[in-house]
Amino acid sequence: MCWVFPDRESSRTSAKWNASFWSAYVDVARELGLSWDRTTPESVTVDALDLRSPKVYIDGERVTPQDTLFVTSPYTLPYQMPDAFNQFTLYSVLEQAGFYLPHPTSFAAVGNDKLATLLFFKDSPVPPIPTVRITAGRDLLFDDYVPTIADLPYPAFVKPAGWMASRGINQARDSHDVRGLLSLAQGGDTTLVFQPDLGRRTVDFRVYVVDGRPHTTMVRTTGEGAIFPQYSTGGAAQYVDMPAELADAVAYCAERLPVPYFCADFLHDGERFWLSEIEPDGGIFCPDSGDPDIVKTQRDLIAARFDAYRAGHARMLGGAR
Repeated sequence: MCWVFPDRESSRTSAKWNASFWSAYVDVARELGLSWDRTTPESVTVDALDLRSPKVYIDGERVTPQDTLFVTSPYTLPYQMPDAFNQFTLYSVLEQAGFYLPHPTSFAAVGNDKLATLLFFKDSPVPPIPTVRITAGRDLLFDDYVPTIADLPYPAFVKPAGWMASRGINQARDSHDVRGLLSLAQGGDTTLVFQPDLGRRTVDFRVYVVDGRPHTTMVRTTGEGAIFPQYSTGGAAQYVDMPAELADAVAYCAERLPVPYFCADFLHDGERFWLSEIEPDGGIFCPDSGDPDIVKTQRDLIAARFDAYRAGHARMLGGAR
């Protein structure tokens, strides 16, 4: 298994992410008899002088569709943007060269834009959260976006359309806040989405789906003084049984996105559920824990994910000509 991941992290961020999940991925892969590596987009080169038999290399070493699968997903935090276009195009090159990609290139753009995701799953039994999408570009001063927010309820949550890890989330109390946040986003031509604030009672259910079935469910609650449920802002996270109300929606998402693994996030406002987003490469965090049951749950989920990747790769090879 080879993760194509842009090498843009600081030494502090790399250490944090290694402790959170990368090192656990390596360990579990080894236990399953798999090799695991992480490489940058620019490390992958292709000799296709013979278009019917392209040769793919990672750091100068030849890999083939028979011995290697690539885990690909766009990573588009601001400091990763220089790699974004190469990520998208490289995934297509690898797919056309015959490699197995658990995350299909056809979903890469859809899964990286929050509104595109919600439109893709618009018929979900659990309704997608209503959303307004605005790109803060060069002509923002003309206020052409104003009709788009005419019916936006306040307060509203404001998020970058394609970032991850709950970064950049803010709250707009009125149209003046919308104007101010768009003006700040204009500095990076950032696309924002605006969604209704569901209230302080809102909790976030993440369902980890493996081979089309719910495997594990995590609930995240809001921390002291925070405005949204997220572990990084002091919230709590724990594994729970999946609420029965989510069963039909998870089955619907799995049918629409028939891949070995993805995460489906649902918000509960105290009265009802809303579909929030889908993450094809939702991280399975493995922080140090004194609870062996938690560690076991996390590692069992990683193992199930990797087994599903291996099975998908085997099915592709079995159907290859």
